[in-house]
Amino acid sequence: MNTPSSPLITFIGGGNMASAIVGGLLRQGHAASGIQIVEPWDEQRARLAQQFPGVTLFGAAVADLKPSDLVVWAVKPQTFKDAALAAGPHLGGALHLSVAAGITSESMAAWLGTQRIVRAMPNTPALVGLGMTGLFARDGASADDRALVERVVRTTGELVWVATERDLDAVTAISGSGPAYVFYFLEAMRDAGARMGLPAETALQLAIGTFVGASTLAQRSNEPPQVLRERVTSKGGTTYAALTAMDAAGMKASFEAALQAAQKRAEELGREFGK
Repeated sequence: MNTPSSPLITFIGGGNMASAIVGGLLRQGHAASGIQIVEPWDEQRARLAQQFPGVTLFGAAVADLKPSDLVVWAVKPQTFKDAALAAGPHLGGALHLSVAAGITSESMAAWLGTQRIVRAMPNTPALVGLGMTGLFARDGASADDRALVERVVRTTGELVWVATERDLDAVTAISGSGPAYVFYFLEAMRDAGARMGLPAETALQLAIGTFVGASTLAQRSNEPPQVLRERVTSKGGTTYAALTAMDAAGMKASFEAALQAAQKRAEELGREFGK
C-alpha cells in the first residue's frame, strides 16, 4: 500500500460524487497514480480518462486492482450488494467509505467481511467544493481511519460526525436531499418574479444571490435564524406580508412533513437493498 501521506484510494463507481471527490483530491495535490476507479460504463470511463489524466481505470473489479488503503463506494443503493460481492475479494483489508444512501454499515460488513467501515451522506454542492457531508463510523474504524476519511471528505467541503447510524437518515433528509429543496424554491422565486413582470433570468439572479447572501450571513452570525428573520420583518411591512401568507398556507408544517418523508425513504432504502 501507499504511505499514509499518499494513500491509494479505489473508487467503486465513477459518477458525479466520485468525480467530485477525485477532483478535490487532485486539486489538493494527491497523485493521480494513487487513484483507481472501477466504472463499468464505457462512455463514463472515457469521460473520466479525459477529465482525470493519470488515474487508473477499470471496467470491472479484477485481480489487477492494487491493494488499497481506502475504498470509496459510490454506487447506487440497488447495485451495492452485487458490486460489493464482486469487488470485495480484490480489496484486501482496506478501510471502506460508502456514499450510498440507505445501505447500512451492517449490510456492508456482512458483504465485505470487515468492520472498518464509515458511512457518509454527502450532497451535490460537493461538485463545487461546497458540500456538506454527515459521517458515521463503525467501532472497527480506528482514529487513524476517521482521520483519513476526514482528509478525503474535506476536499469537497465541510463535514459533521453523527453519534448513531440512524442519524444519517435525518442527515439525508436535511442536507443530502437539501439542495433539491433550494432549487425548488429558486424555481418558485424565478417563476413568481416572471409573473410579476421581471425577466426570468433577472428573477433567478436575484433569487440565487439572495440564497447565497442569506446563507453566508447565517453562517457568519452568532445569532439563531429566527433572530435574523425577525430583523428583516417589520410588522405591517412587505416581509411580514409574505411570511404571514406562508404561515396561513401551513408552509412550515408542510416542509417538515417533506423532510420526514425523505427520512422515512432513507430508512426504507436500507431495508430494501440491504438484504
